[in-house]
Amino acid sequence: MLSAAVYGGQSQAMIFTYAWDRLLIDPLPGPRGPGNFTRLRPITRSVQAVPADAKPVAPAGSTLPRLAAQLPHTFALIDPHHGAEGITRQLEELIEHLAPDSIDLLDVGGDILARGDEPTLRSPLGDALTLAACCRLNAPVRLLIAGPGLDGELPAEDLRDRMGPAVLTLTAEHVEPVSQVLEWHPSEATAMLAATARGVCGLCEIRDAGLPVPLTDEGPTIHEADLDEAIDRNQLARAVLATESLTEAEQHSREICGYSEIDYERNKSTRLASQPQRDLSPETTLRRLDRFEAEARDRGVTHTTFRRITEALGLNGTQRQDLRALLIASRPKQYQAPLWHIPNKPE
Repeated sequence: MLSAAVYGGQSQAMIFTYAWDRLLIDPLPGPRGPGNFTRLRPITRSVQAVPADAKPVAPAGSTLPRLAAQLPHTFALIDPHHGAEGITRQLEELIEHLAPDSIDLLDVGGDILARGDEPTLRSPLGDALTLAACCRLNAPVRLLIAGPGLDGELPAEDLRDRMGPAVLTLTAEHVEPVSQVLEWHPSEATAMLAATARGVCGLCEIRDAGLPVPLTDEGPTIHEADLDEAIDRNQLARAVLATESLTEAEQHSREICGYSEIDYERNKSTRLASQPQRDLSPETTLRRLDRFEAEARDRGVTHTTFRRITEALGLNGTQRQDLRALLIASRPKQYQAPLWHIPNKPE
């Protein structure tokens, strides 16, 4: 979407990103490294592309090969297992190899601008590592925040004095190149970003905890923030600047934030592994959906994600797509792509 909005979608981008699907596609906790894939394509000595024919090594899972198959850009794998120093090395090699016109560090939601002690933070480690790595570079990096507050971690009002004015606003036209991806990709933040770009407003409930996220006119905006100010503010990013392993970075997160998000994933993974697969028959599922929607309406919720519905109904990640297909086929008027609409009254 950013490529379409800023660069007109005319040139291919190198998207340097984590393979970290948060137990939605991948049953294993934490991010995947190069050893978790077959058929990767070397770009530099330490950077590998994830092409469409790449395969995650079972039981790992990843959305990256399918993204590579559906989008015209190249996906390169961030490997955080060597800490911020390792990511910096990867970036330096990419810059030398590509001589890019620009380097954009993009965060959806804005939690990369956190201090690290905010009680609403849920997943600061990946942001802190990439922020630290970019600050170590001897190259200009533009820090962009898309959809302030849309990740459900820092409220948009808390971010306004931490970033500049909007540099652009996404529209439905910018969403169109990824419309097919939105039909299956589990990212809630991206789904809400796309929905607000299409004009959807209301209150969206996300994640297993049911976090409420306002969908407003501010949702599709993209802001530039000062990279140096971000690293000065972000205690965790400063702490991981010299880390050489993910284990070391995790320990800093426990000390500064009070937890490691990968510990949370480890515990959740163990719990999910022992959870029996629940019945997905239409009658039973729609009856349970009615109860969920009635309770959500009482909370003022107007929209939710298919991830949230899946977990609220006690289903597992492998059932999410089947649930989505059932709901859309049964109640198509409630599908406001890529979100699920909860009307004021049952339809």
